[in-house]
Amino acid sequence: MQTNASPEDRPERTPFFISAGNFFQFIRWMLIATLTGIVVGSVSTLFNFALKYAVDFRRSHLWVILLLPIAGLLIVFLYKTFHYENNTGTDAVIDSIHEEAHIPLRMSFLIFVSTVLTVLCGGSVGREGAAMQIGGSIGEQLGEALRFNEKDKKIILMCGISAAFSALFGTPMAAAFLAMEIASIGIMYYAALVPCVWASLTAFLLGNALGSPFEDLSIHTVSKLNPSSLMQVVILAALCALVSILFCRAMHTVKKLYARFLPNPWLRITAGGLILILLTVLLRTDDYLGPGMHVVEEALHGNAVPFAFLLKILFTAITIGAGYKGGEIVPSFFVGATFGCVLAPLIGADASLCAAIGMTSVFCGVTNCPVTALLISFELFGFDHAYYFLPAIAISYMLSGYYSLYHSQTIVYSKYENRYVNKKAE
Repeated sequence: MQTNASPEDRPERTPFFISAGNFFQFIRWMLIATLTGIVVGSVSTLFNFALKYAVDFRRSHLWVILLLPIAGLLIVFLYKTFHYENNTGTDAVIDSIHEEAHIPLRMSFLIFVSTVLTVLCGGSVGREGAAMQIGGSIGEQLGEALRFNEKDKKIILMCGISAAFSALFGTPMAAAFLAMEIASIGIMYYAALVPCVWASLTAFLLGNALGSPFEDLSIHTVSKLNPSSLMQVVILAALCALVSILFCRAMHTVKKLYARFLPNPWLRITAGGLILILLTVLLRTDDYLGPGMHVVEEALHGNAVPFAFLLKILFTAITIGAGYKGGEIVPSFFVGATFGCVLAPLIGADASLCAAIGMTSVFCGVTNCPVTALLISFELFGFDHAYYFLPAIAISYMLSGYYSLYHSQTIVYSKYENRYVNKKAE
């Protein structure tokens, strides 16, 4: 029987054997990803040790928070000296994935030093912003050294992000997908899958070998999913989405207020440091300074102060808005864990489990990265409660709308209908 189908209409025949070109690309990216994982993983592990020392020193010498304004002035001086005062931090890294934006190597040095200074003196920041900037800038420089074209530069940049996040958090699965997921909401750059996975695993193994101080978080409750507990998850996740929106709005609003009333960066960062010192004195606690992972651990054990999540949002917005350096994701862990823990008795749920769900749900809401959030929940808390985390993260992703910590994120496809929107995050 004959057909009139043209060659273009006939299905493409796939050869049985892998083509030589594809195999070459596989070997090429495995070698490049290994190199990226080693280089970025080494720097990130050193950074992790520096941050741990900074946190431990500040918690045992609380007087050091009085140096926060001086640390702020030093940060402004460093960025001006290196002619990088107008950088947009993590947004710049995300922009470089979207377009041909150059990330200089000095970004990694500046964010390394300034984040350590911020954490040492009590600024409410995390480390993932530094992870993405360190990984992105080193990754791009490796691409320049290897004379990559623009498309390959984007892939090695994502490798760098994955490697840095993995070496800092000890979550290689989540780290691999974060780099592919964070830039464009609704799509993922699967061409970077093998390179990002391999770079992430390489950095993780290196960090393990060097004794990197990964966080050891866990919950010890085992609950079977049932209609009643599922409804509790729905309520918690929906409220976590609202908390995510509040967090994002607070971060952007405080930054705008600073720019309006204190446009001078020297005065702005000094004022921010003094406000943080005053709030700490008034509250008589250092719980809201630094990353606050000890508070997260307490929440996961069922202990949290009411309104702690609101105070952490305030401290973080004041810190980053003033010009101090660091990330917002670890503070989002704090916000989500404490909120979930406090809400648990009100909805009749287990406080430890709700803290873990709140932590990953708020993370998802502020980053718009559901796959990464789900993988983080598995790597931190195991698979025993997977059926709790899955609906919670899905609900938080949908109800958090188009808000984000990063204005450079592009919402490619709608969260609510099968529609192409292609708009920047709010």
